[in-house]
Amino acid sequence: MPTCGIVLAGGNGTRLFPITKSVNKHLIPIYDKPMIYYAISTLMMTGIRRIAIVTREIDSELFKNLLGDGSRFGISITYLTQDYAKGVPDAFIVAEHFIGHDNIVLALGDNILVGQGLGKTLESALHHSGAHIFAFPVNNPEDYGIVTIDSKTDKIIKIEEKPKLTKSKLAVPGLYFTDNNAVSYAKELKPSARGEIEITQLLDLYLKDEKLSVSVFKRGIGWMDAGSVESLYSAGELIGILQKRQGMQFANLEEIGWRNGWISDSDLVSAAGLYLNSPYGDYLRGLANNAK
Repeated sequence: MPTCGIVLAGGNGTRLFPITKSVNKHLIPIYDKPMIYYAISTLMMTGIRRIAIVTREIDSELFKNLLGDGSRFGISITYLTQDYAKGVPDAFIVAEHFIGHDNIVLALGDNILVGQGLGKTLESALHHSGAHIFAFPVNNPEDYGIVTIDSKTDKIIKIEEKPKLTKSKLAVPGLYFTDNNAVSYAKELKPSARGEIEITQLLDLYLKDEKLSVSVFKRGIGWMDAGSVESLYSAGELIGILQKRQGMQFANLEEIGWRNGWISDSDLVSAAGLYLNSPYGDYLRGLANNAK
């Protein structure tokens, strides 16, 4: 079954005010790239080439100016509008016609995943039926959606949204693999006390049907939510340190498209010309020269 991708890049970014008072948070930098590059790269590493970006109408032109139609990365990008925060599952409803009969991978635009073997780990999730999520250990479970797993069977016992008391410390990153039923499930949901439909509600429907599975990220893979000031700058610092140490870039969309065989060597050279006098362009030119 074909799989499409959705990046949720709307909202007002109030946790980052005044930084995001006049700019969409997904356009602010994580070290040397806009935040949204990281979510798109996650989908591309999963092998997904048809992607919808869901954002506010006032921000659509900014994203189009940044990313275009996606062809220079070897992908196709569609822009959809969600002007009011109605909850994560609302993205399935907004993107219903884009999704068609495909399965879906939904990524939150402020989630950053990096690490060795990440691509193969993500690709493996495509082979699960129903819905599949990942889990990552955290010290502050009260700030996240938390999944409790049976240690003997590895099956999910329950999912909770920011529980005040829980024995589990496994947070669910903002990356959700679902079959096409997610669209109809999302339409069944009723707003929670905070006035939004919740992703935990949708996952609960899969859980009740015994169609929800989970994988715990292995050591070597890092996950960060860049939605707060502290996490935003921590993420940038980590990316900068790793790139300088390894000599490789994270979330370089042209590189991912090139390594996946979606764009040619000449396409890579052409893309580098768009970033004259920048380290990003220098890096692309280096890749192209080494490929000769």
